[in-house]
Amino acid sequence: MSTNIAARPGSKGDGNGNGNGDGKGAGAVAERVRRKLSYPVVLLIIAGALVLLSLLRVVTDANQLTASGQYSSALAAAVPIGLAGLGGLWAERAGVINIGLEGMMMLGAFAAGWVGWQYGPWAAALAGIIGGALGGLLHAVATVTFGVDHIVSGVAINILALGVVQYLAKLWFGAEGSAAAEAGGNDKQSPPMDDMPTFTVPGLADGLQSIEKHHWFLVSDLAGILGAFVDEVSWLTVLAVVIFAASFFLLWRSPFGLRLRSCGESPVAAETLGVNVYTYKYAAVVVSGALAGLGGAFLAIGVHIYQDQQTGGRGYIGLATMIFGNWRPGGVAMGAGLFGFMDALQLRAGGPTVHALLLLVAVLLVGVAVWKLRAGTRAARVQALVSVVVAVGLLVWYFSTDTVPLEFVEMTPYVTTLLVLSLAAQRLRAPKAVGKPYRRGQGT
Repeated sequence: MSTNIAARPGSKGDGNGNGNGDGKGAGAVAERVRRKLSYPVVLLIIAGALVLLSLLRVVTDANQLTASGQYSSALAAAVPIGLAGLGGLWAERAGVINIGLEGMMMLGAFAAGWVGWQYGPWAAALAGIIGGALGGLLHAVATVTFGVDHIVSGVAINILALGVVQYLAKLWFGAEGSAAAEAGGNDKQSPPMDDMPTFTVPGLADGLQSIEKHHWFLVSDLAGILGAFVDEVSWLTVLAVVIFAASFFLLWRSPFGLRLRSCGESPVAAETLGVNVYTYKYAAVVVSGALAGLGGAFLAIGVHIYQDQQTGGRGYIGLATMIFGNWRPGGVAMGAGLFGFMDALQLRAGGPTVHALLLLVAVLLVGVAVWKLRAGTRAARVQALVSVVVAVGLLVWYFSTDTVPLEFVEMTPYVTTLLVLSLAAQRLRAPKAVGKPYRRGQGT
């Protein structure tokens, strides 16, 4: 089965997704860059980033930048964001915008807290999946069956979920004389649950920790980063990695995935070829909710309790990772890692380390400016000029101060979200029919 793919911005489409413009537009540049990102190039980018991070640590003496504890925290922060982003990817690849990821995470976190203190963390994870899936089912009924605007439905689910979990927390956790209240629960949180099991590679973890303590250039930095992946890693994190890999193979390497993605590109064409578009949209949105619910459960299991307002906007950041990742699982994972790193940085390292990042961002913006100038277009030159101006401002800030105010440190994950999306905007391509209403037989 094949579907029409819209031409990218900056080129004139011929109906088959082939641009016949002059090749100098931003879309043409983005397409050339995308084609060059083979696995060796990606590995070179990762190696360059590691060298740059090591140089920054040496120059600024900010050892937290490559500490194993920093990356352990980043991994824990990235998993719920990544699962929410992957959930959004499933829905939008089938043509349904899922703004309700935040609400579905709330439902998953509450369900995990309710079940977890009674039956343990694995039961909590399963309950979180079910809670999120119920939210996804509600969104599917509203958007697919009744044709409600996707944005309106998603916002309504976020508001509804917040009210539901707060009411049920008062009813089940905070009721005077209840078993939950006697076990330590109240109207803002659930009773504590048991720890989720973790795994460690004993010899390798100890060896990497020993190398990290020497603070050797590059070697210790690499040891610190790798140490986070072999020391006390939650089995839920391993499950999340498996889910990402399975999603890629299922959506891009199976007939099921081809049919599901066709519903997001051209549902009318898919229908004419015998695809039950409603079924695939329902399946995608329910899976989307289940993944977001698992992300919410991860938050509750990680701190052993459900707490009011526990998701903290991670559903929205997950949506940003989906866009940054260009609606691909690998891109979502990279975006979640970046936002998780920044989230962990503002929690663990504070002002001095974030202050060191000002220098890194300034250098990266200069690199962006050089890359934009290669495009040769007027818009690219303007963007290059803006990048240079911002880079100079950051350098002035870095050399004239010793730390970053706490208020800005707390803003770091959200500022990163805006910067990354603004820089990645030109290479993005959403599914062609995402958010558009569909009715069976409308193409006949």
